[in-house]
Amino acid sequence: MAFDPEQQVPTSSAFVEVGKSSGEISSEREPLIKDNHTPGENYSVVAATFPFLFPALGGLLYGYEIGATSCATISLQSPSLSGISWYNLSSLDVGLVTSGSLYGALVGSAVAFTIADVIGRRKELVLAALFFLIGALATTLAPIYSVLIIGRVTYGVGVGLAMHAAPMYIAETAPSQIRGQLVSLKEFFIVLGMVGGYGIGSLAVNTLSGWRYMYATSVPLAVIMGIGMWWLPASPRWLLLRVIQGKGNVENQKEAAIKSLCRLRGPAFVDSAVEQVNEILAELSFVGEDKEATFSELFQGKCKKALIIGGGLVLFQQITGQPSVLYYAPSILQTAGFSAAGDATRVSILLGLLKLIMTGVAVVVIDRLGRRPLLLGGVGGMVVSLFLLGSYYIFFSAAPVVAVVALLLYVGCYQLSFGPIGWLMISEIFPLKLRGRGLSLAVLVNFGANALVTFAFSPLKELFGAGILFMGFGVICVLSLLFIYFIVPETKGLTLEEIEAKCL
Repeated sequence: MAFDPEQQVPTSSAFVEVGKSSGEISSEREPLIKDNHTPGENYSVVAATFPFLFPALGGLLYGYEIGATSCATISLQSPSLSGISWYNLSSLDVGLVTSGSLYGALVGSAVAFTIADVIGRRKELVLAALFFLIGALATTLAPIYSVLIIGRVTYGVGVGLAMHAAPMYIAETAPSQIRGQLVSLKEFFIVLGMVGGYGIGSLAVNTLSGWRYMYATSVPLAVIMGIGMWWLPASPRWLLLRVIQGKGNVENQKEAAIKSLCRLRGPAFVDSAVEQVNEILAELSFVGEDKEATFSELFQGKCKKALIIGGGLVLFQQITGQPSVLYYAPSILQTAGFSAAGDATRVSILLGLLKLIMTGVAVVVIDRLGRRPLLLGGVGGMVVSLFLLGSYYIFFSAAPVVAVVALLLYVGCYQLSFGPIGWLMISEIFPLKLRGRGLSLAVLVNFGANALVTFAFSPLKELFGAGILFMGFGVICVLSLLFIYFIVPETKGLTLEEIEAKCL
């Protein structure tokens, strides 16, 4: 039987008590968790791979459904290839198919607020995989329209849970010097899923009942994610939070945390696992994690600042126009005379590949350059691109190359900044005892803002025109640049406990 690190395990005398034996915390606040380059803090790359890979499958499944659905709606409405009698869907029906997962994600984010700190990050991801599986099966086998929508919403609940728990689990289990790369790689997996969805969709769109094959592809991925997350250990920081808050057997929870750290870091870490468990406990006690959080604390002190930073980042991530710019991509490329522009699927693949490349660049440099330089530089580029795009529609409609350059610049800069770093920052900055609830609110803001921008775009476009609308997004981008400059801290190279103590 597989070992479940969230269940009780036999006690051991292998660990020592927190206190002078593990080092008092002085007023000088030397880092308690040492840099992993030191001899005692080595980790195995292989051991660190799986704690990233299986949670990141949640991001892959999220991105895949975005790409696949854009093709599935075409297949669903085909009289000859849909394979169903209810293919004559209204625009509202198609809108519900497209946005059903978004509604589910909002529900999942709300559910995460209540269960995240009770069941832990690992079990929340197992639950997300179950919703992915049920939703994918219901969508694939849907005999009628209503079952299709139920499947889409159910799948969306999995999205909400996964986008909440995956950044936390990766951030809490990754070695500090590669934490930024690993959390950012989750965004890479989202984009990879989108490209995969577009690719599989383009292959199946001309196949009888092709939409069923598109959604069926999610089933084995959901199974792998669920099995993988059940096999992985619980987050050691979550286990130790339960210890200092007096929940569960202290000896058993500490022993489980030691075993968890050994599995997460590999054989090279065994000798220092006990020491690090005690250091984490001491640090958590120092920053005030020993008292159970109340709802009102979300809007007070350190968590209030973290909520402003995290909520602001994910809000600007959506309201700076990303859904709208991508919506205009096919028409911009068609105007420029690209041969592939008439085929929306191929255009989406082209932009998806660009997003993938730029996200890869961000992953490589994020722990070298830091979060703030990438945010400031990337968002600065977005400002330029949005004003260029607005100018194209108002002044330079005869020069489509301006629009193409602006479009590519926008997509590239977004993937260097808001795309990966928004999710990374919200996984780092919340105090541990409020991380589950704080992150769920940030995810709720993200999906809520996404829905708002999606639904408001068409009426705003008709009212003001595309040029003014993109100029407006540019102004919002300038505001986000000021927000980043004055509010967002640098967290490069710091442990999660040091971020809480020094940055908030």
